[in-house]
Amino acid sequence: MKKTVKITLIFILFIALTSSSLHKFYVSIYQINYVPKKKMLEITSRIFIDDLNTALEKKFNKKTFIGTDKETPEDVVMMKKYLSEKFIIKVNGVSKPINYLSKEVETTILVCYFNSKEISKIDNLSVENNALLEINDEQQNVIQANIKGEKQSLLLTIENYKGMLK
Repeated sequence: MKKTVKITLIFILFIALTSSSLHKFYVSIYQINYVPKKKMLEITSRIFIDDLNTALEKKFNKKTFIGTDKETPEDVVMMKKYLSEKFIIKVNGVSKPINYLSKEVETTILVCYFNSKEISKIDNLSVENNALLEINDEQQNVIQANIKGEKQSLLLTIENYKGMLK
């Protein structure tokens, strides 16, 4: 029953993220997959473009155009800096660097791809994600993880922006 509720919630969130240009939901989704053969985490984030630009403008006091035709290389540098400060992972209690790989736009969503290498074993995965929380108290960051074939999830909010997966 709980699994059905989680799957339904994730489906509704996905539809909400991809269906309209003006959104009423403040949700981002981060998918973390552990690939033992490569000894790495593969991470995909889905963030509303307008919310990300608002957060970048607030942090850097400069208008940004991430995900638009006006995007500059400086905008991308600011985005990478912002996300690296806001999204932090620890594997077995040790902070791991997250490497930005690329991004693409899906309508109003920015999809970013990351990885974290040199991870031979995972006993626990700690996730801190306070991205966009400074611009909206209703922001929710959903973390979905697939580690050792086991799917787990976290719902991170302004009140609770850290979580542990085992």
